[in-house]
Amino acid sequence: MRVLVHCHDDTAWCDALSQRLPDAEILPSSTPADQRGNIDYLAAWQPSPELLKQLPSLKGIVNLGAGVDALLNNPALPAGVPIVKLRDAGMAKLIADYVRYGVLHFQRNFDHYARQQAKQQWQPLDVIDKADWPVGVLGLGAIGHKVADAIAADGFPVHGWSRTPKPLNSITCHHGEDGLFTLLSQVQTLVLLLPDTAATRGIINTNTLAALPEGASLINPGRGPLIDETALLAALGDAHSDTPGRLRGALLDAFSTEPLPESSPLWQHPRIRITPHMSGPTPLNEALDQVAETLHAMNNGEPVETVDPQAGY
Repeated sequence: MRVLVHCHDDTAWCDALSQRLPDAEILPSSTPADQRGNIDYLAAWQPSPELLKQLPSLKGIVNLGAGVDALLNNPALPAGVPIVKLRDAGMAKLIADYVRYGVLHFQRNFDHYARQQAKQQWQPLDVIDKADWPVGVLGLGAIGHKVADAIAADGFPVHGWSRTPKPLNSITCHHGEDGLFTLLSQVQTLVLLLPDTAATRGIINTNTLAALPEGASLINPGRGPLIDETALLAALGDAHSDTPGRLRGALLDAFSTEPLPESSPLWQHPRIRITPHMSGPTPLNEALDQVAETLHAMNNGEPVETVDPQAGY
């Protein structure tokens, strides 16, 4: 089995995978093009079209992350080649911590206190009980399910939404368009953990934002294209006014264009907190174990859970 690795630190990945798969030949993406003709598998994060065109004998691709939108949109993606993506690999715990911070940021009024500090104001605010602060999680896949469980374990009522029914313990589940608007009408904080697909792109728009209760908040550790940024800014209200719009605030970790351009008005809006897509970095050892297991299974003809290109995940 010959495997080509393409990622930020592919040399370290090659060394670690070679230890886990001693019978395989693991090669970095710097391998000359004339030596790539008989590569069996590609383990990669956002490979270029040029790279994919140089791999005519691919039997499978392991996507080194949970999001496959960039790979599926690659014009050189070979038809019919099975794709397996990382399913959590330790990312869920990190994303859950990010979301827990975000929920508490709004539930405990830290956004209000930051504005008070800027004005040298001292005004304690009432604390709303966790039981009275319902949280909505859009996307109940491998990561979304665990994030929802973590928030519920903290004592918050949690509503979850997915395209199809997913009954889960301790979570009030909704599905379909009617279920989406039912969830939106009931939550104080909305968390986005959906994949980026044709069906989910722009799902946070003028209509869905208007369905949230007055003073709701938004957390996006998922995919940037889920949000219509113009609609979000309108819902947050005038950046120069002390009076918020319908939406109280947003904590954003993913954007339609990354890095976020310096010209983006999101940077300067006082009710937005921005982080540089860091909510769920992949823990290396757990990811390497999962990739090695997947490559071994694919090479031995064992069943693996593959991405559905039509669904987008």
